[in-house]
Amino acid sequence: MSNNKGLSDKVKGNVNKVKGEAKDQIGNAVGNSKILTEGKKDKLKGQWQEEVGNKKDKNENHNG
Repeated sequence: MSNNKGLSDKVKGNVNKVKGEAKDQIGNAVGNSKILTEGKKDKLKGQWQEEVGNKKDKNENHNG
């Protein structure tokens, strides 16, 4: 089995963080609070996904 169980979560997390940052910047630039809020939510989701991936990797390394 692959040693990269958490890699998928980390990649998804980084994608969401980048998407969130883009929305955050656009929301600030155009003064749209809805887009700004969506960006912040995406960044938080990305951070959570990345942390899940890190925990999966830690668990895999600890058990493997």
